[in-house]
Formats: sequence, structure tokens, C-alpha cells
Amino acid sequence: MPGQARGIRRPPGARARDHGAGWSRIDRVMTAIYDCSVESQLLTGMRLARGAIGRGQLVVIPTDTVYGLAADAFDPAAVTRLLDAKGRERTSPPPVLIPGIPTLDALAREVPEPVRDLVAEFWPGGLTVILHAQPSLTWDLGETRGTVALRMPDNRFALELLSETGPLAVSSANLSGEPAATTAAEAEAMLGESVAVYLDGGAAGVDYDAIGERPGDTSSTIIDATGLTGGSGTIRIVRAGVISRERIAAVVGEQLLAPAAEPVVPAADASGADAAATDAAAADVPAASDHETGAAAS
Repeated sequence: MPGQARGIRRPPGARARDHGAGWSRIDRVMTAIYDCSVESQLLTGMRLARGAIGRGQLVVIPTDTVYGLAADAFDPAAVTRLLDAKGRERTSPPPVLIPGIPTLDALAREVPEPVRDLVAEFWPGGLTVILHAQPSLTWDLGETRGTVALRMPDNRFALELLSETGPLAVSSANLSGEPAATTAAEAEAMLGESVAVYLDGGAAGVDYDAIGERPGDTSSTIIDATGLTGGSGTIRIVRAGVISRERIAAVVGEQLLAPAAEPVVPAADASGADAAATDAAAADVPAASDHETGAAAS
């Protein structure tokens, strides 16, 4: 490869992005984007992604909503690395993407029946749920105030990785204040060498109507359900996203939803997760959390 730095070798099948001036980022550091539609690249990318997560590094993954920046949820240094890469503080802890409902019961202190009804209807998919976390969990996601934001994404590549790594802290793959990435290339342009592996699963969010809080927004809807186990006795929509209030009310009833007039957090940063999720912080949720998701999200 012309201009390639001596001693740096690009992995077979991976591509390096051109960053102008006639040279690619691979001259400085290896940045690999693996196309999951190509079997050989999928196998290699997944293997390297698993290894990177195990070493406390960051991985960009596709989700059904937006691309997510992922780290081992049980590795505090990796979570700090995630927040630093985005330019965020501990007051905006990332949500956690999970491979299935059994993991919901393992991570949440209590799962009220209305939440079970909602996840049965919308998981895997674009609904992030804030619940009280199991007090025995040995993790440090930031200033969560004892809560956790959970989502099961509807993306086969994300679910395959989650099934092998376990829960991942996943924020939207973008710099704070920038739009969430809906392609791997957009994520790489913002996050570059802070990420060890990029998995390219095609455009994200294409299966949803963009009904979030700004044009083109396909971030997950975030609900705070902590009030069901003490407090208001209602579910609060913290951020409007791809799952509308009307669809949520159709499952649990309008009487269980906090009044729509209450302010929601602007979807300024899209996650995750979702991969989670826009990365808007739910800082105004009383005694709940400052979770950003999505979503990383994702």
C-alpha cells in the first residue's frame, strides 16, 4: 500500500478509510472496518471484536436504531474509555445492551408486570427501559443513582456479539453534540482510532419511522419505570423515539403513563446502544438516573 507506515499491516478483508492528504489513517494506527455482509469479514470482525471487548477496548457495532460504541459493562476502565472517547462525563452513564429477557431479570432488581408486557411487545427493538439495578452488581457505569437503562436491540450482529460477551455498555457512536452515526463510516469519521474494531452492518434505523425529537431521528424511546416500584406509580417517557407514546399506551394503558405535558430530554446525541441509543441524558428523572442512551445507542 503506497505510503503505508513500515511495520503496520492491514488485516485481510478490512478496509482503511482515506482521511485526506493522500494517506489513510492506517499510516498512523490500524483502523479496520469489517463488512458483516461478507462472511469472511464477519467471522474475522466478530472474533476481533470479542477479543477487543475482553481487553477493555472499544468496538463500534450496528444496532436497529443507530450505531453503538460498545465496552464491557463490567470493566470500569473500559466504560471510562467509552465516555472519554465521546467527550462525556460520568453524569451521563451509558445504557446497557443485553442479549435477551433472562438478562433483564439478572440485572434489574425488580421487573414490574407492565415492563414485562412492554418488553414482550417491543423487544428486541427500539425501547430502552430504566429500572433499579441489582445492588449486588459489581460494575461502575457512572453516576446512575442505583438504576440501569436496558435494551435488547433488534440486530442479528449485535445480538450475536452480546450472546458471546454478555451485557455491553453501549452509547451512540458519535462525539458528544454531534448527530448519531447511522453507518460505520460515519462512526469512524468521528471516533477514529479510539475504537479497536468497527463492524459494518449496513445503514441503521431503516426499519423505523424517524419519529424522534428531531428530523431523521431513529433513536430508541427511553422510559423510566422506576416509579412503578415506589414513587409515582407511573411510567415516564424520558425521551421520545421510534416507539410512540400511543403504542406504549396500547400495551399498558394511558393511566400508567405520566402526563405527556412533562418535559422530555432533547434527542441531541442519539444511542443504542442505542446501540444504544440518542445519547440524551435523563438527568431530570427524579431519583432515577442520568442515563444517556442508546443506544447506544444504540
